[in-house]
Amino acid sequence: MLVKDLKPRSGFDELSGEIVSVSESRSFANERGSGKVASAVLKDNKGKEVKLSLWNDEIDKVKEGSKVKITNGWCSEWQGQIQVSAGRNGTLEVEE
Repeated sequence: MLVKDLKPRSGFDELSGEIVSVSESRSFANERGSGKVASAVLKDNKGKEVKLSLWNDEIDKVKEGSKVKITNGWCSEWQGQIQVSAGRNGTLEVEE
């Protein structure tokens, strides 16, 4: 799938790309638990970019320039901007 084909509030089978940037992580706590979250920018093979939410151990897996594949991911929208994550049921893999 390409970034241009993503639809908010829906899942996707697979999205691959390169990490353009990663923000500093921050801690959070809510009714479902606590942990760390960071934002990244993912660029697909057509050059389109999308925000990527990284949760807990995903943060340490990636760095700028990493090639990643998200399988069974989730697309959401925050403040009018599309963002993706592996979600509860998906996986984020760093490709060699």
